[in-house]
Amino acid sequence: MSNGRSSGGRMGHSYVRVGADGRKRYTAMYRDIRGERHSAGTFTSKKAADKAWQAAEAKVAEGRVGSTARSRQTFQRYVEKEWLPHHVMEATTREGYTYSIYAHIMDWFGPMRMIEILPSDVRAWVKEQQDRGLSPATIRLNKSILSGIFTTALNDQVTALHPCKGVKTPTVPKKPLRIVSPEEFDKLYFALPTEEARLLAETAIESGMRWGELTELRVKDFDLLSRIVTVSRTIVEINPKHHPESKRFLIKEYPKDREFRRFKLSPQIAAKLKQHIEDTRLERDDLLFVYRPEEPTPQPKLEPVELLGLTEPNAAGRRYRHGTLSAYSAGKCRCQHCKNAYATYRAERRAVGKDDPRRPRRWDTDGHIPRRWFRDQVWRPALTASGLEFKVKMHDLRHAHASWLLAGGADLQVVKERLGHGSISTTEKYLHTLPDADDTALDALARTQSRSRR
Repeated sequence: MSNGRSSGGRMGHSYVRVGADGRKRYTAMYRDIRGERHSAGTFTSKKAADKAWQAAEAKVAEGRVGSTARSRQTFQRYVEKEWLPHHVMEATTREGYTYSIYAHIMDWFGPMRMIEILPSDVRAWVKEQQDRGLSPATIRLNKSILSGIFTTALNDQVTALHPCKGVKTPTVPKKPLRIVSPEEFDKLYFALPTEEARLLAETAIESGMRWGELTELRVKDFDLLSRIVTVSRTIVEINPKHHPESKRFLIKEYPKDREFRRFKLSPQIAAKLKQHIEDTRLERDDLLFVYRPEEPTPQPKLEPVELLGLTEPNAAGRRYRHGTLSAYSAGKCRCQHCKNAYATYRAERRAVGKDDPRRPRRWDTDGHIPRRWFRDQVWRPALTASGLEFKVKMHDLRHAHASWLLAGGADLQVVKERLGHGSISTTEKYLHTLPDADDTALDALARTQSRSRR
């Protein structure tokens, strides 16, 4: 064995072994920047092996790729062994990225070697996603994740090429904001099933808080005298495998932009919150809004069955009277009347022991309101019962808060700080978004036109 020292001070060497044919083979070994040993190849002469390990260590000293094997590793290995474990990101971001990687990226790029992935491969992948019917927004997100992976790989000198550069994705159309009006909110508000659900929705539209901020709000965050709310935390709901303590809910200090904010509530909502605290005997550290699985879901008002007539013809051309078991089973009708008839039938069978009752779903929660439970059991039934013709999401109440303030003449900078926006341009998109926002422009147009008719 022969030892030597490279110019970078790391020990490299070549060692000899005898093959089955009795001939000597010399393997060149060198150390990378972390001191790990790698092979630079096997040669028939010691001189060639020494030159190989010396050249490899020279590349390490110059800051170039420390191991050619890293460039030859597969995309799947790099992502699973290096990028995902060591990339710093929020728990919710890690959960979302992990889903997107395995749902849309890994099947395509996983077996490919990092050094072999080219822009043409990325373009073909983008086209494949289009052919599968993925939305432009999803394709853009997937490409953003892939680009982040290769940016890190390029910085790590795993690859010398960034294959996402110059690759275009379909244009994401900008949808106009549909802001719920005060009259529409009133319909939704009175359709909510309980006083606490209504107070939660009213606090959301009066404060503009995000869902995670609202459901992590505690008594200590609300000053009863000054009516000032301090938002310094948010709650995120994630898969336990992405939680540091394997739990469902993760409390994060200083949510957006890592800055807490304070703002004042109106006297009427402040009085309601104060009364809620007193009625439920909440302590300083208690959540203002908690998960209450016993909350009933509202039933939409139904027309009398006799006014509905018969179902649409089924595959056999037969029609059935609405609100009957036949209409649900044979007619495949899923109107509320027919679903109620089937639910009554199942309940009667369970009552006499003919069917095993379905176990109610148990939500994994520490008292925080699960977002999906609230959406499915409280919000969506109320939305149906309200009769609104468009889908209002809970987050839309934050949009409405900003829009209502600006429509009422509030200062743009005040609204920005109240909502915790990082940029004034984010707040500006709420200008003139209410359905009657064009009325002032139309009035001005009418006044100008009327001058020529005098």
